[in-house]
Amino acid sequence: MPWIKATCKLDFYLETSTPLVLMLRPRSTADQWVARESYTLKPHVPVTEFSDIYGNLCQRLIAPVGHFSIATSAEVMTADDVAAAPGAPLVEIQKLPEQVLVYLLPSRYCESDRFGELAWGLVADVQPGYDQVACIDVWIRNAIRYTPGSSNVPISASEVNARGEGVCRDLAHLGIALCRSICIPARLVVGYLFGLQPMDLHAWFEAYVGGRWYAFDPTQNELCNGRIAIAYGRDAADVSIFHQFGAGDVLNNMEVRVEWLRDAP
Repeated sequence: MPWIKATCKLDFYLETSTPLVLMLRPRSTADQWVARESYTLKPHVPVTEFSDIYGNLCQRLIAPVGHFSIATSAEVMTADDVAAAPGAPLVEIQKLPEQVLVYLLPSRYCESDRFGELAWGLVADVQPGYDQVACIDVWIRNAIRYTPGSSNVPISASEVNARGEGVCRDLAHLGIALCRSICIPARLVVGYLFGLQPMDLHAWFEAYVGGRWYAFDPTQNELCNGRIAIAYGRDAADVSIFHQFGAGDVLNNMEVRVEWLRDAP
């Protein structure tokens, strides 16, 4: 099993004390096991933690005036390969688990109600289920340019389709909207990817077919492993690594590193 160490450092400067809700801790799942982690605040302030409605670990605090930094580190055992299942069938709506139904609906950045004609045209002759999602994934890779740094704020699936380019989050939004428009639940994942260039936090999407979630990543030529998921949600509005409440842009700098560990921690 591969072991990966991921670190993230956020540097803020605040002119007034500012409430923050952070989403920086990965959790152990069937696909990843968090063996060791650290979470350092400078200066230290009280923090409370809770799980949101999607099961993501969130940290709540009030950042003080002046320089404030957050440094996180996690050593995680990940799967040997990213699961794939060509031929996995579509799950009929009436048979979907209740907690999955929300990922069928249009959301702020994934206007699936506007993509039916395009999506059905792409998958007209494809077996329902996993193969349809794979077809959508390939189409996005060929039709939309993956351009890191091309958008500083989240844009919707309609916007990225019109622009013809976007960052990882934007391409994932388009994949999600296309999947939902043909009755396949889909969700956004934010996390780390070993070997990503340029290095940053990464986003991809998952689709629910054959009774489980499968990952798809239209920014990569092949679905490589070395991934650590931090958060899941309907779209970027649900999975921001930090929510700032108050005026002004307070984040000065962010550094992300992902290393392949030779031995288990």
